[in-house]
Amino acid sequence: MSAFFEVLKTSASGARLGRLHTPHGVVDTPAFMPVGTAGTVKGLTQQSLEELGVQILLGNTYHLYLRPGHERIRRLGRLHGFMAWPRAILTDSGGFQVFSLSELRKVTDEGVTFRSHLDGSEHFLSPEIALEIQTALGSDIMMVLDECIEYPASHEQARKAAERTFDWARRSRAAFIAQERAREAAHLPTQAALFEQALFGIVQGGTYTDLRQHSANELVGLDFAGYAVGGLAVGEPHALTCEMTGVVTELLPVEKPRYLMGVGKPEDIPDYVRLGIDMMDCVLPTRSARHGCLFTSAGRLLIRNARHADDPRPVDEACSCSVCQRYSRAYLRHLFISNEILGAVLATHHNIHFYLDLMRRIRQAIEFGDLEEFSSELKSRLVAGPC
Repeated sequence: MSAFFEVLKTSASGARLGRLHTPHGVVDTPAFMPVGTAGTVKGLTQQSLEELGVQILLGNTYHLYLRPGHERIRRLGRLHGFMAWPRAILTDSGGFQVFSLSELRKVTDEGVTFRSHLDGSEHFLSPEIALEIQTALGSDIMMVLDECIEYPASHEQARKAAERTFDWARRSRAAFIAQERAREAAHLPTQAALFEQALFGIVQGGTYTDLRQHSANELVGLDFAGYAVGGLAVGEPHALTCEMTGVVTELLPVEKPRYLMGVGKPEDIPDYVRLGIDMMDCVLPTRSARHGCLFTSAGRLLIRNARHADDPRPVDEACSCSVCQRYSRAYLRHLFISNEILGAVLATHHNIHFYLDLMRRIRQAIEFGDLEEFSSELKSRLVAGPC
């Protein structure tokens, strides 16, 4: 069995309440995945993540391949064992990171030749190699290698990237099937959790409706376990992100999970959910925390501001996280001004709790049929400027 998805309820808007069953536990959807790029969510222990209720993390193939290396991770219990994380993991293919190295890579139909940002060493990543690395990592959900492009891009640029992405997806799917058959031929225990990996395809096509539709239709024909919408949230307006996402989700199978990559701002998340998105990830809560920006029920709070120096209140009086139950704004500001590591740790804990609580409230709103009202009220509170 690979990852299995069940839709429990669909609202009139298209929002879905569901469950994703993985070898390492059930993931309630819509779900937000904290980003653990190098096998760690910066600033938090795995114990803290479990206590916060994180059901699935995202790891990065590119970074883990370069350091400490996928074969080392395989020997040390694969990624779950290596990082002592008992719950689900999704690994991206490394495509976004490789393609962000515009001066250090060369793309061909065969794959990508790139130089490591760590030491300049040369490496080659193909669809098959990306799959091999993720298989060694043992993630519950693997992503195909795709070609990411910048925004804005011409129709021709987007077309070529989408065509290459589909060809790479086809090769990835073939390699995945070959792996399964090889295990069966070798009489390996296919029911063992280590081998229950699922492979997701990625829809590309830039900001062009015809290309997105064509990409989605082609990928559906390959019958992946789930589908991701890639290449968005890279600088285009939010309305355009939603438009392209909606174009894609209308064409994806209703019985399979849908993952919008690299989003998003808290006030925007209900918009993606209404479009039928089940999974999303973003570095925003952790990265913002390290820079002293905390998300609250009243908007963003910049903890370094002098106005918080004598403030005995918690970061968010409406928040039930352990940080807000124990520490004051004045203390957190002191930590950041003093460059104490604990400041980033506490801020990260709070922000991850905020995002997970937001997803819980969204799931509850879908269950009770009031997502529209919840979304409108959320936007009215969160779009205000920093406080």
